[in-house]
Amino acid sequence: MSFDSLPSENDKELFKHITFIFVRMDRNVAITILEACNIETKTGITNLIDRCLLRIGRNNELMMHQLVQEMERFVVRQESLYKPWERSRLWGHESFRVLKQKNGTENVLGLTIDMRMLKKEKLHGSVELKTNVFGNMYRLMLLQLNYVQMTGSYKNFPEELRWLCMHGFPLKSIPSELPMENLVSLDMSYSKIESFGIHYSFPQRLHKRLKQLIGSCSKDKRLLGSLKILNLSFCEQLYSLSGFDHLPSLERLILKGCIGLLEVCLSVEQCLELILVDLSYCNKLEKLPRIIGMLKRVKKIFLNGCYLGESQIKIRDMDSIEKFKANSTGVNTKLDSSAILEVIPSDLRFFTVSLPRSLVSLSLKDNNLSTESFPMDFSCLSMLKELYLDENPIVSLPNCVRSLPRLETLSMVKCNMLTSVEHPPHTLTFMKLYFDSKRPSLRKVIFHPQMSPLDFFMDWKMLAPSSFEIEGMVKTQPMESVEEKVLCRLGWTKLDSHNDRCVVTCTGYRGREECEMQMYYEFGIFSTIYGGQEMPSWITDRSTGPSISFTIPSSPNKLTGLNFCFVQTPLYLSESFYLPLIKISNITKNLTWIYQHYLDVVYLGGKCLTLLSHWMFGSNEMECGDHVTITITQRKVPDGDAVTKECGVSFVYDDGENKVEEDVLGYYKSWNHIIGGDLTGFQSTTGEYILKKSRILRPYIDTYLLNSGNLSEEGARLIKDKQVYFKALSQRKSAVMEDGP
Repeated sequence: MSFDSLPSENDKELFKHITFIFVRMDRNVAITILEACNIETKTGITNLIDRCLLRIGRNNELMMHQLVQEMERFVVRQESLYKPWERSRLWGHESFRVLKQKNGTENVLGLTIDMRMLKKEKLHGSVELKTNVFGNMYRLMLLQLNYVQMTGSYKNFPEELRWLCMHGFPLKSIPSELPMENLVSLDMSYSKIESFGIHYSFPQRLHKRLKQLIGSCSKDKRLLGSLKILNLSFCEQLYSLSGFDHLPSLERLILKGCIGLLEVCLSVEQCLELILVDLSYCNKLEKLPRIIGMLKRVKKIFLNGCYLGESQIKIRDMDSIEKFKANSTGVNTKLDSSAILEVIPSDLRFFTVSLPRSLVSLSLKDNNLSTESFPMDFSCLSMLKELYLDENPIVSLPNCVRSLPRLETLSMVKCNMLTSVEHPPHTLTFMKLYFDSKRPSLRKVIFHPQMSPLDFFMDWKMLAPSSFEIEGMVKTQPMESVEEKVLCRLGWTKLDSHNDRCVVTCTGYRGREECEMQMYYEFGIFSTIYGGQEMPSWITDRSTGPSISFTIPSSPNKLTGLNFCFVQTPLYLSESFYLPLIKISNITKNLTWIYQHYLDVVYLGGKCLTLLSHWMFGSNEMECGDHVTITITQRKVPDGDAVTKECGVSFVYDDGENKVEEDVLGYYKSWNHIIGGDLTGFQSTTGEYILKKSRILRPYIDTYLLNSGNLSEEGARLIKDKQVYFKALSQRKSAVMEDGP
């Protein structure tokens, strides 16, 4: 991993450019700018990644370790130790000093200044710069002047600029004399400009400039003909945007946070190369539906915070209302489409204009959109792959989302009223569900039977306190509502006396919640918890202390499951129990399962804790004659310690009778990530599996598993490096299904 190991001068220049300018920038944006600087990026970026000099972040941004950046800055300093103006790149204080002294040279290709950072370090003297300081830097292509105060004419700015970033630009408009013919990216975010358009104060100058740019060249070469990226984000005083007919190459238009923007010229329709538009929080923008409808080739649209879901009805023309009513009753009356829009609630108004069929990514975050705000069908968006519905009062997954045939990413973060997500498209490969509410309400997440392997992020705080189901992951319901025939198949009888007991539980960061006695199901394991020290009478094989060893007795019938129960007593009169790890080892077959319960903490007011569990097995995991050891390991926590008083087991066999009830547990056995199913992502070492929900939702190993001695360092490393792709239901005819009762 070194600069000298790079195979070509192109890769070395690419490395320098990225180090000084493009770290944390979107990969595609960076490539657009770099290629305009005659840098080959396709193989170059690959070479940097292969040498661990660069990586791609989760949001497609270029990332680099700080030590690697420092290494490359050292290389650039070596270009001229004592004359920074002779170097190819300048940054920070050195940039400011070179400009202040007006001694820049043709060697400089890139220069960056952020005055907010320099002012924190207490600059002395005037911080104002003259615009003529770039006179000798005629090869300068990459220039960042964030929050820099400049005076003078901009006509002497370098003409070879490809990227110009001037955050906090203080003028009300972009100077007409600023040379921008070669610009590929212009970033004026957080500026005070009030309008953007191609216009000049003096017609004769405009005529002369047009003649230079168009007259002697092809007809397609126009002002700003090279500009592909225009970023005016958070220009809060910007009210008008025009001149798109002079931007034939524009690919990305970013206007996020322009809260005063009123008008975008309809000439935007002429930007045939436009692929990304960000109008987030441009909530005063007029003719928004019409503008969106004109973008026929755009692939990504961001409309976050545009108030699309406000249900106010704007009525301007009473005649229009009468015409609208007449049409709604079947009278064939001609009505202008714009008049119709005036009497349609605005949350539905947005969808009266067709979204571009070319869309690949659509973001509708923070728009106060209810489930009813969406149309019944989104099938026209046949190319859509990404949909972001965050921060909307959605109660359930809108029906139209299910009609998206290519959807791969679905985000519903902070949809705090969400109660169910049922049957999202089977093509999904990434789904994110997070809440920001003290009253969790999510009760059901059901997947398509043919779903693709899913990268699934979910916050447990969003789940209702009881009676919820994340299909394929965890299901809870009150014990009194569990069907009697299910309990019988588990071998659980005579539990009625416990059903009226309440338990206070805690999961993750949700705090205490009181609920009735529950049945929990995950990983092919059923369980319930109650206060007291009475194990069921049918738990016949018992042992004092935290472990039990036994040999599975022979039987003419097939073993289908194992019941395991333990009783714990609190230490120091503690009211809380941190649920321990249950480790079941089949010594004969060299198989081990380490199970962490869905719940973290249980509060029983000083009573003993009893946990009863049923473990389903298929044909290979447990057989008659196998020697088995079960151990309870207490988690190391600062308080709430407990001692295991007693544990015991009983065995459940297939009695071979009443085949009609073979499917009583069929649904539970159809889950994919269960014992006897697909536990590949949960395997730490050969034959050892870590059964915990965070392996799906947070794919890393908890430190307490290492601290408790239940996982070797090699096993921890192996499981940490594995990505678990969630799949709710199994597509195989599993051994559990075949051999179950």
